[in-house]
Amino acid sequence: MSTAVFDYDLLVIGAGSGGVRAARTAASLGARVAVVEDRYMGGTCVNVGCVPKKLYVYASEFGKGFVDAGGFGWETPEPAFDWATLRDNKKTEISRLNAIYQRLLETAGATVIDGRAHIHDRHSIEVNGTQLTAEKVLLATGTWPYIPAFPGSEYALTSNEIFDLPEFPQRLLIIGGGYIATEFAGIFNGLGSKVTQTYRGDLFMRGFDGDVRTFLAAEIRKTGVDLRFNANPQAIEIGGQGYHVTLDNGSTLEVDSILCATGRRPNIHDLNLEETDIQYTPQGFIAVDERFQTSESWLYALGDLTGGPQLTPVALAQGTAFAHQHYGSGGDAPELEYVPTAVFSQPNVGTVGYTEEQAEQLFGELRIFQSDFRPMKHTLSGRDERSLMKLIVEAATDRVVGLHMVGPDAGEIVQGMAIAIQMGATKADFDRTIGIHPTAAEEFVTLREPVR
Repeated sequence: MSTAVFDYDLLVIGAGSGGVRAARTAASLGARVAVVEDRYMGGTCVNVGCVPKKLYVYASEFGKGFVDAGGFGWETPEPAFDWATLRDNKKTEISRLNAIYQRLLETAGATVIDGRAHIHDRHSIEVNGTQLTAEKVLLATGTWPYIPAFPGSEYALTSNEIFDLPEFPQRLLIIGGGYIATEFAGIFNGLGSKVTQTYRGDLFMRGFDGDVRTFLAAEIRKTGVDLRFNANPQAIEIGGQGYHVTLDNGSTLEVDSILCATGRRPNIHDLNLEETDIQYTPQGFIAVDERFQTSESWLYALGDLTGGPQLTPVALAQGTAFAHQHYGSGGDAPELEYVPTAVFSQPNVGTVGYTEEQAEQLFGELRIFQSDFRPMKHTLSGRDERSLMKLIVEAATDRVVGLHMVGPDAGEIVQGMAIAIQMGATKADFDRTIGIHPTAAEEFVTLREPVR
């Protein structure tokens, strides 16, 4: 540990999930730690990401639930949705979480500094006109939404603003085909908006398993979302009752709001990193080694801005690992081969391991087990929705190398399955496991015949 040569042993820039975890853990291990944050405690996840998004997903699912209830004998009056109630209750909950993050840092003994940090010199940053020094500086500033430039793109919103619109959009255009765009399409469709989602490619959700992508597109279209592939906005103009949008396929739209969810880039625009010799990956993320060290010996980085899976649990695991590597008993960076994830689209997606396309390249011969079925609930609700379960097995070893699900509670189900996958479970292990009946999850242990 450093002596008083520096103001701090560790100075963390960014109070998101990874930065807070690294700071708290390092402080608990005896390091002198400061955290600099210029926006909000908890970062993207707590404020404009996973937490408010999941709350809005819950809200949007009630509408379908009211309709489903009729098949079970419940007679309900026509429900009415109030956007302001949801929005303002969400704000109250986020404020509560912001205060918790502040307390977690202070209780651990870390100093919290409100302001935007700028690299001043080696081991030195400037905040609010004051220079601070640290033996190690950790960048944990995450990513920021990116809007491509085209005529009228300044009228588009990002996921930062969409949660707090003053008025609910009755007609919403969502640009993008990733998980953020797809989740918001489900949210606003469920809340009552007429949603159009455009994507420039043949099929959205690039990077996910091909069967999952195709199945999800069909299920989302059933809910009423107008999915348009090979379509990209060319221009946005202010119209009489909202915005007039021209797509590159020649079609036009009239909408009240436009959400652009076309990707995120490292949030490093004014950190003054150009004054360092820091190196970047070909995709523009900060390059680090297994100890999260950049090409500058005193400068470290973790979380979303390093280009790995942009997931809160990954950043948390990296923050813990960083602190123990540098101030504790050591340890390795978290393994990222079998990272489970969920997409809170409607229906949900849960996945762990490799897609079929990836597995073919890595493992050669595979056995694919797959099933789609109508969830038991909808035999009475009447809703036209199906679920998909898929296992990808390496033929030579019988190991399950990929597990994918589309359907209700996919994230909850796949989290448990991920433990087995991480431990190297084989298809024989799945076959020996007794299912819980009647559940959707039991399908994973009753798939007997490969489909190919």
